[in-house]
Amino acid sequence: MKQRFAWTLLIALVVALWTPMVLAQSTGSVKGVARDPEGKPITAGTVEWMSMETGRKYTLKLNKKGEYFSLGITPGKYKVTLFDADGKQVFYMTGINVGLDELTQDIDLKKEAAAAAQGQGLTPEQLKAQQEAQAKAQKENMTVKTLNEKLLAAKTASDAGDFDSAIATLSEATQVDANRDLLWFKLGDAYRMSAPKQTDPAEKQKRFAQAADAYQKAIDLKTANPDPKDAEANQKLAAYYNNLAEADAKSNKIDDAVTNYNKAAQLDPARAGQYNFNIGAVLTNAGKVDDAIVAFDKVIAVDPTKADAYYWKGVNMIGKATLKGDKMVAPDGTAEAFNKYLELAPTGNYAQPAKDMLASIGASVETGFNKKKATATKK
Repeated sequence: MKQRFAWTLLIALVVALWTPMVLAQSTGSVKGVARDPEGKPITAGTVEWMSMETGRKYTLKLNKKGEYFSLGITPGKYKVTLFDADGKQVFYMTGINVGLDELTQDIDLKKEAAAAAQGQGLTPEQLKAQQEAQAKAQKENMTVKTLNEKLLAAKTASDAGDFDSAIATLSEATQVDANRDLLWFKLGDAYRMSAPKQTDPAEKQKRFAQAADAYQKAIDLKTANPDPKDAEANQKLAAYYNNLAEADAKSNKIDDAVTNYNKAAQLDPARAGQYNFNIGAVLTNAGKVDDAIVAFDKVIAVDPTKADAYYWKGVNMIGKATLKGDKMVAPDGTAEAFNKYLELAPTGNYAQPAKDMLASIGASVETGFNKKKATATKK
């Protein structure tokens, strides 16, 4: 009786000793390496193991060698998904069995592409072309991401008035890819907006020249690589010419400015009025009154409600006035231009100057209903 009790006790002790070991083997582990279509390790992203039975997820981060590892995975069937650094799904596989032993499950996108190609009946040459296309697409996505980050950083700097930082960032972007017209356009903007801040006249003119060079580079790239799918291509190119014209005007290249504004108007007829208004402004500042009047007439023809066009047309017409004795005689239509401005913008920024101009030529100030309000005479 004592001997049987001893054996029973011994068996109980053995079971007690072995129980922790059995419990320790109730989960498994997984590891692996993720590689891109070129066979290189994917160093940023995650691998998700999701139980197809319970829905439980294990999210494992890739290291700089493209490796991932995890202990404590409950045995069962899993869906394994590879996500890139932005959380976008890149690849997945289902029905992966996890047991109590360590499981190595690599994700090789190059091999997966080859296997898929074989299943599609591709030749080795076709497979190679497919792999190269995938690698090119992935590289393009990474480049675009980098450039977008730099564009955002440059915009933030420009919005804060830190144009030098914007110039530095955008210059770096053009070194990443010198064939993106938008980068050169934004670089031109940064140079142009930084110029007025310069206290040295030579540096100021240098920056306007650098802006013009950048805009011209953007225009050359845009015209050399047309995108038939871009419905706004002409409008974008018109904006490039518009800003180039502004840089030209600031550099006293009046003829170049007018030429480039005209190109903008031809490319984007819907905004021709604004581009012609810019031409009128440049010519007014240059003292070319006849050409300025023609430009403002074009604006009025496109948009008869553009009040400022009437005012500046009148200003240029005043510039052609002559003196007869002590009386100023302005060309026909001068008073009408100022009165039209007052009709459209009776409390506008130029309302008082328009009235003063009318007074200087002894003309009537009228309301928008063409009723005489008062007669102003020269003092």
